[in-house]
Amino acid sequence: MQKTSSRTLYDYWNSLRGARSAPDRRDIDPTRIRGALANTFILEVNEDGGFDFRLAGSHLCAAYCRELKSRSFTSLWHSRDRDALDTLVRAVTEDHAVALITFTGTTEVKTSAGFETILLPVRHNGSTQTRLLGAMTALDAPYWFGVQPVTEQRITGLRLIWPDDIAQEQVNRDIAAVVPLEVVHAAGNGTPPPIAGRVYGRSARRYAHLAVIDGGRR
Repeated sequence: MQKTSSRTLYDYWNSLRGARSAPDRRDIDPTRIRGALANTFILEVNEDGGFDFRLAGSHLCAAYCRELKSRSFTSLWHSRDRDALDTLVRAVTEDHAVALITFTGTTEVKTSAGFETILLPVRHNGSTQTRLLGAMTALDAPYWFGVQPVTEQRITGLRLIWPDDIAQEQVNRDIAAVVPLEVVHAAGNGTPPPIAGRVYGRSARRYAHLAVIDGGRR
Protein backbone atom coordinates (compact mmCIF):
# COMPACT_ATOMS: atom_id res chain seq x y z
CA MET A 1 0.00 0.00 0.00
CA GLN A 2 1.49 3.28 -1.12
CA LYS A 3 -0.93 5.74 0.46
CA THR A 4 -1.50 6.54 4.12
CA SER A 5 -5.29 6.49 3.67
CA SER A 6 -5.16 2.89 2.41
CA ARG A 7 -2.95 1.77 5.30
CA THR A 8 -5.05 3.64 7.87
CA LEU A 9 -8.27 2.06 6.68
CA TYR A 10 -6.74 -1.39 6.41
CA ASP A 11 -5.21 -1.24 9.90
CA TYR A 12 -8.50 -0.04 11.41
CA TRP A 13 -10.51 -2.70 9.54
CA ASN A 14 -8.04 -5.40 10.61
CA SER A 15 -8.15 -4.40 14.28
CA LEU A 16 -11.93 -4.10 14.21
CA ARG A 17 -12.64 -7.56 12.81
CA GLY A 18 -10.65 -9.42 15.49
CA ALA A 19 -10.95 -13.16 14.84
CA ARG A 20 -13.72 -12.64 12.26
CA SER A 21 -13.14 -12.64 8.52
CA ALA A 22 -14.83 -9.22 8.31
CA PRO A 23 -16.20 -6.66 10.79
CA ASP A 24 -19.85 -5.64 10.96
CA ARG A 25 -20.80 -2.41 9.22
CA ARG A 26 -22.34 -1.15 12.47
CA ASP A 27 -18.99 -1.49 14.26
CA ILE A 28 -17.30 1.14 12.10
CA ASP A 29 -16.73 4.44 13.87
CA PRO A 30 -15.84 7.24 11.41
CA THR A 31 -14.13 9.24 14.16
CA ARG A 32 -11.46 6.53 14.36
CA ILE A 33 -10.35 7.15 10.77
CA ARG A 34 -10.64 10.93 10.52
CA GLY A 35 -7.42 11.20 8.53
CA ALA A 36 -8.75 8.86 5.83
CA LEU A 37 -12.41 9.93 5.70
CA ALA A 38 -11.99 12.18 2.66
CA ASN A 39 -10.75 9.15 0.71
CA THR A 40 -13.14 6.58 2.18
CA PHE A 41 -16.27 5.17 0.59
CA ILE A 42 -18.93 2.53 1.20
CA LEU A 43 -20.50 0.60 -1.67
CA GLU A 44 -23.83 -1.21 -1.76
CA VAL A 45 -24.99 -3.82 -4.22
CA ASN A 46 -27.63 -2.70 -6.72
CA GLU A 47 -30.44 -4.57 -8.52
CA ASP A 48 -28.10 -5.55 -11.36
CA GLY A 49 -25.52 -7.09 -9.06
CA GLY A 50 -23.10 -4.19 -9.51
CA PHE A 51 -22.11 -1.75 -6.79
CA ASP A 52 -23.13 1.87 -6.21
CA PHE A 53 -21.66 4.46 -3.86
CA ARG A 54 -23.61 4.65 -0.63
CA LEU A 55 -21.15 7.15 0.85
CA ALA A 56 -18.14 8.85 -0.75
CA GLY A 57 -15.54 11.18 0.74
CA SER A 58 -14.71 14.62 -0.63
CA HIS A 59 -11.41 13.50 -2.20
CA LEU A 60 -13.27 10.97 -4.37
CA CYS A 61 -15.92 13.45 -5.40
CA ALA A 62 -13.19 15.94 -6.32
CA ALA A 63 -11.56 13.41 -8.65
CA TYR A 64 -14.77 13.14 -10.66
CA CYS A 65 -15.93 16.73 -10.00
CA ARG A 66 -19.34 15.54 -8.85
CA GLU A 67 -21.20 14.00 -5.95
CA LEU A 68 -20.85 10.22 -6.15
CA LYS A 69 -23.57 9.09 -3.74
CA SER A 70 -25.95 6.66 -5.52
CA ARG A 71 -23.75 6.64 -8.65
CA SER A 72 -22.35 3.41 -10.04
CA PHE A 73 -18.89 2.36 -8.88
CA THR A 74 -18.82 -0.42 -11.47
CA SER A 75 -19.41 1.92 -14.41
CA LEU A 76 -16.39 4.08 -13.54
CA TRP A 77 -14.12 1.38 -14.96
CA HIS A 78 -13.28 0.86 -18.61
CA SER A 79 -15.43 -1.86 -20.19
CA ARG A 80 -12.34 -4.00 -20.84
CA ASP A 81 -11.51 -3.99 -17.11
CA ARG A 82 -14.93 -4.85 -15.69
CA ASP A 83 -14.52 -8.62 -15.82
CA ALA A 84 -11.32 -8.31 -13.80
CA LEU A 85 -13.05 -5.94 -11.38
CA ASP A 86 -16.02 -8.28 -10.98
CA THR A 87 -13.68 -11.18 -10.23
CA LEU A 88 -11.81 -9.10 -7.68
CA VAL A 89 -15.05 -7.98 -6.00
CA ARG A 90 -16.16 -11.62 -5.71
CA ALA A 91 -12.87 -12.46 -4.01
CA VAL A 92 -13.64 -9.72 -1.46
CA THR A 93 -17.35 -10.39 -0.90
CA GLU A 94 -17.25 -14.20 -1.10
CA ASP A 95 -13.74 -15.17 0.00
CA HIS A 96 -13.10 -12.22 2.34
CA ALA A 97 -9.84 -11.17 0.73
CA VAL A 98 -8.69 -7.55 0.62
CA ALA A 99 -8.21 -6.12 -2.87
CA LEU A 100 -5.66 -3.47 -3.78
CA ILE A 101 -6.03 -1.83 -7.20
CA THR A 102 -3.90 0.76 -8.93
CA PHE A 103 -5.26 2.55 -11.98
CA THR A 104 -4.68 5.47 -14.29
CA GLY A 105 -7.46 8.05 -14.43
CA THR A 106 -7.66 10.15 -17.61
CA THR A 107 -9.64 13.33 -18.27
CA GLU A 108 -11.35 14.47 -21.47
CA VAL A 109 -8.31 16.60 -22.31
CA LYS A 110 -6.04 13.54 -21.86
CA THR A 111 -4.34 14.61 -18.65
CA SER A 112 -3.89 11.65 -16.33
CA ALA A 113 -2.96 10.63 -12.80
CA GLY A 114 -2.34 7.41 -10.90
CA PHE A 115 -4.68 6.23 -8.14
CA GLU A 116 -4.73 3.54 -5.47
CA THR A 117 -7.94 1.85 -4.33
CA ILE A 118 -8.45 -0.64 -1.53
CA LEU A 119 -11.59 -2.77 -1.11
CA LEU A 120 -12.40 -4.52 2.18
CA PRO A 121 -15.24 -6.88 3.12
CA VAL A 122 -17.80 -5.87 5.75
CA ARG A 123 -20.87 -7.62 7.07
CA HIS A 124 -24.34 -6.15 6.70
CA ASN A 125 -27.29 -8.09 8.11
CA GLY A 126 -25.00 -11.08 8.45
CA SER A 127 -23.81 -11.07 4.82
CA THR A 128 -20.59 -9.83 3.25
CA GLN A 129 -22.07 -9.68 -0.26
CA THR A 130 -24.07 -6.45 -0.10
CA ARG A 131 -21.56 -3.89 1.25
CA LEU A 132 -17.92 -3.00 0.62
CA LEU A 133 -15.66 -0.60 2.48
CA GLY A 134 -12.90 1.14 0.57
CA ALA A 135 -10.60 4.07 -0.01
CA MET A 136 -9.39 5.74 -3.20
CA THR A 137 -6.45 8.13 -3.28
CA ALA A 138 -4.47 9.91 -5.98
CA LEU A 139 -0.84 8.80 -5.84
CA ASP A 140 0.30 12.34 -6.62
CA ALA A 141 -2.53 14.85 -6.87
CA PRO A 142 -1.93 16.84 -10.11
CA TYR A 143 -2.55 20.56 -10.57
CA TRP A 144 -5.85 19.89 -12.36
CA PHE A 145 -7.26 17.70 -9.59
CA GLY A 146 -10.78 18.81 -8.68
CA VAL A 147 -11.13 20.93 -11.84
CA GLN A 148 -10.85 18.38 -14.66
CA PRO A 149 -12.96 15.28 -13.93
CA VAL A 150 -11.63 11.79 -14.51
CA THR A 151 -13.69 10.32 -17.36
CA GLU A 152 -11.84 7.06 -18.00
CA GLN A 153 -9.84 4.74 -15.78
CA ARG A 154 -7.72 1.71 -16.67
CA ILE A 155 -6.38 -0.82 -14.20
CA THR A 156 -2.58 -0.99 -13.98
CA GLY A 157 -2.17 -3.39 -11.06
CA LEU A 158 -4.18 -5.84 -8.96
CA ARG A 159 -3.35 -7.55 -5.70
CA LEU A 160 -5.25 -9.75 -3.28
CA ILE A 161 -4.26 -9.62 0.38
CA TRP A 162 -5.13 -12.47 2.73
CA PRO A 163 -4.86 -11.05 6.27
CA ASP A 164 -4.88 -14.46 7.96
CA ASP A 165 -2.38 -16.16 5.67
CA ILE A 166 1.03 -14.46 5.52
CA ALA A 167 2.34 -17.41 3.52
CA GLN A 168 0.76 -15.83 0.44
CA GLU A 169 3.38 -13.06 0.25
CA GLN A 170 5.23 -14.78 -2.59
CA VAL A 171 2.01 -15.25 -4.56
CA ASN A 172 1.19 -11.58 -4.13
CA ARG A 173 4.62 -10.58 -5.42
CA ASP A 174 3.82 -12.54 -8.57
CA ILE A 175 0.83 -10.29 -9.30
CA ALA A 176 2.14 -6.90 -8.16
CA ALA A 177 2.20 -5.50 -11.72
CA VAL A 178 -0.28 -7.59 -13.69
CA VAL A 179 -2.80 -6.21 -16.16
CA PRO A 180 -6.58 -6.83 -16.13
CA LEU A 181 -7.56 -10.51 -15.89
CA GLU A 182 -3.95 -11.45 -15.09
CA VAL A 183 -4.64 -11.78 -11.41
CA VAL A 184 -4.13 -14.62 -9.01
CA HIS A 185 -6.59 -15.89 -6.43
CA ALA A 186 -4.15 -16.83 -3.68
CA ALA A 187 -4.74 -20.28 -2.23
CA GLY A 188 -6.27 -19.93 1.21
CA ASN A 189 -7.11 -22.58 3.74
CA GLY A 190 -8.76 -25.53 2.02
CA THR A 191 -8.18 -24.13 -1.47
CA PRO A 192 -6.69 -26.59 -3.97
CA PRO A 193 -3.12 -25.89 -5.10
CA PRO A 194 -2.60 -23.88 -8.30
CA ILE A 195 -3.07 -25.68 -11.60
CA ALA A 196 -0.69 -24.98 -14.47
CA GLY A 197 -2.18 -24.20 -17.88
CA ARG A 198 -2.35 -21.64 -20.66
CA VAL A 199 -4.37 -18.45 -20.97
CA TYR A 200 -4.42 -16.51 -24.24
CA GLY A 201 -1.59 -18.73 -25.46
CA ARG A 202 0.69 -17.97 -22.50
CA SER A 203 1.57 -20.17 -19.53
CA ALA A 204 -0.48 -19.46 -16.43
CA ARG A 205 -1.23 -20.78 -12.97
CA ARG A 206 -4.87 -21.00 -11.95
CA TYR A 207 -6.19 -20.44 -8.45
CA ALA A 208 -9.92 -21.15 -8.24
CA HIS A 209 -11.63 -18.73 -10.68
CA LEU A 210 -8.58 -16.49 -11.24
CA ALA A 211 -5.24 -16.95 -12.98
CA VAL A 212 -1.84 -15.31 -13.04
CA ILE A 213 -0.16 -15.18 -16.41
CA ASP A 214 3.57 -15.76 -16.25
CA GLY A 215 5.70 -12.76 -17.14
CA GLY A 216 3.24 -10.07 -16.03
CA ARG A 217 2.58 -7.09 -18.28
CA ARG A 218 4.22 -6.92 -21.73
